Amino acid sequence: MPDVKHFDSAEVLAVVEQLFWRRGVAATGIQDVVAATGLSRSSLYNSFGGKDELYLAALQRYLEQRSQPMFDRLAADDRGLPALADFFERLLQMRCSGARARWGCLISNAHTEDPVDAASAVLDQHHAGLSAAFRAVLEVAEGKHQLRSGVDLEASAEMLTLLAYGINLRSRSGVPRATLRTGVRAALEALR
Repeated sequence: MPDVKHFDSAEVLAVVEQLFWRRGVAATGIQDVVAATGLSRSSLYNSFGGKDELYLAALQRYLEQRSQPMFDRLAADDRGLPALADFFERLLQMRCSGARARWGCLISNAHTEDPVDAASAVLDQHHAGLSAAFRAVLEVAEGKHQLRSGVDLEASAEMLTLLAYGINLRSRSGVPRATLRTGVRAALEALR
């Protein structure tokens, strides 16, 4: 008789995502996942595979449910530079206060972990999505004459992407929001 699932896979994956996000993949063992989800090892393995597969599923979930909606909202914002300022202010708010303060970003954190081979595709997808959103906003800013003459939009989008990753990582180590904000201001000022 086939094993019948008595749990919601999406809910379990949400718990696992937060566990990896808060602790990192290297510091999270399968027993930690068992304890956090309340599932047996066999249920986890039968439903998701091993720890690497769970981690990949958590990364993909994070990208689809947390990151991509932010990228889409940013790319659709037609204000130009004020949209960038608001994006970074929201990022600072998320990373420096609230229940997930000092967690950083699961995707940014993944860049610092021992790589799971298949994770590189998710990391690349995240990077491309964020960079494209910044590029879209910079194009709007250029059309509104908010950028200084000669700004390289592609290079600037990459700079802003790296700035976002830096905020995610530095906030994890407790760097104050005011300190991180000075970097954002300098980057935005360089574009004007």
